[in-house]
Amino acid sequence: MLDKVVASATEAVADMPDGSSIAVGGFGLVGVPEILIDAVLAQGATDLETISNNCGTDGFGLGVLLAQHRIRRTISSYVGSNKEFARQYLAGELEVELTPQGTLAERLRAGGAGIPAFFTPAGVGTQVADGGLPLRYDGSGGIALASPPKETREFDGVTYVMERGIVADYALVHAWKGDRHGNLVFHASARNFNPPAAASGRITVAQVEHLVEPGEIGPDEVHTPGIHVQRVVHVGPVEVGIEQRTVRA
Repeated sequence: MLDKVVASATEAVADMPDGSSIAVGGFGLVGVPEILIDAVLAQGATDLETISNNCGTDGFGLGVLLAQHRIRRTISSYVGSNKEFARQYLAGELEVELTPQGTLAERLRAGGAGIPAFFTPAGVGTQVADGGLPLRYDGSGGIALASPPKETREFDGVTYVMERGIVADYALVHAWKGDRHGNLVFHASARNFNPPAAASGRITVAQVEHLVEPGEIGPDEVHTPGIHVQRVVHVGPVEVGIEQRTVRA
């Protein structure tokens, strides 16, 4: 089997062209492939479409790309922790496809499994299904582009909406442990959007804290098998920040 380890994050994303779609793991500050994102920032790719639960926070994760206007469009669920995101969205500088959180996870998983579409009850009876969600504002409070209506269908007396699976040009993920064949293990809550994001990428790049030799990860320990991963970057231990710090007076 191939040794998928590359020397640096810079090398791992060097071929990413402008206009790429990128699925990115993480939830809040946990499990975010920040070193790979910083490498994309330094590499210079722009006009990007990101698929991620949240589009980073101010100054961290995808937030650093957003601040430099390198993201054209994003498919996200929870976006409330980034003031620059809100500013760009309302100013008409950023196109946003808001997606229910579970639906987003399943769209990524489905894309990785080769499933082009699926039906879910989430969003039925709302603008998620009926259309009309603002994808892009015009900068003056009006809607420049709205979401179209989606197909609905009834199964056993219940209405469901059809959602498309997502296949991204690249996927960037963070793993606690990985081997040279690309088998990955995620630690605790970092096993959030990382596995479905990893599966959805045509080229998946994993930053790993601990690089081990093939065979050191037991088959039952593997969260993402190496078949989904094309490049592995050893980054060493990464400190997780605290998003909302509350201390006693």
